[in-house]
Amino acid sequence: MTADDRLIVALDVPNVVQGLELADALGDTVSFYKIGLGMLTGGGLALANELKEDRGKRIFLDMKLFDIGATVEAAVRGLAQFNLDFLTVHGDPHVVRAAREGAEGSKTKILAVTVLTSLDRTDLDASQIKDGAIPDLVTERAGRAFDAGAHGVIASPQEAQAIRALSEAESRLIVTPGVRPVGTGAGDQKRIATPAAAIADGADHIVVGRPVHQAADPAAAARAIRDEIQSPQARVPNK
Repeated sequence: MTADDRLIVALDVPNVVQGLELADALGDTVSFYKIGLGMLTGGGLALANELKEDRGKRIFLDMKLFDIGATVEAAVRGLAQFNLDFLTVHGDPHVVRAAREGAEGSKTKILAVTVLTSLDRTDLDASQIKDGAIPDLVTERAGRAFDAGAHGVIASPQEAQAIRALSEAESRLIVTPGVRPVGTGAGDQKRIATPAAAIADGADHIVVGRPVHQAADPAAAARAIRDEIQSPQARVPNK
């Protein structure tokens, strides 16, 4: 069975050498990789280029950009030269609009971050984010990001179904981190679901990191997740 690009494996390792070692271990089992901010000083852009241009992999650069519009636009324009598939920015409408301007003419899709999957209502209160249940806030931010031109959004799998129901979500992407196979620890994630549940509830792609790269056999762990998202369970909402 070949790779399924609905599975995005996060290369949450310190540097390029370890990133390539993990990619070698995963081989043809994985076709899509996420490279995040933690890897940036460890050669993340070089790794992205190696995997994209030399190995034919798809690349999701998770930078979560946030700044004034002109700066975001310039940063995205520069990053889009790396032929990225996905690039994240914060979901504030002015940031999304600037990112779309920067990505103009490229194939890079802009994904807007709604509310980080490591946060709960207590965290939002500490940051003085307005009152309301997290699913409602996420859905509202997703709708505004779509209106501003986002190709898709980042949200926890627990909010995927509500976002998919939005009229604005038609033909847009939903990408869900916070995905944990049964039997693996939640780590620092607070709003999680299984791979099958995330896909069944409307996610186009799931992002999985530690359950793969910390596994005794990363390729076997990735194959198990791939098999789960291709199972009948993933085609019927889990109740």
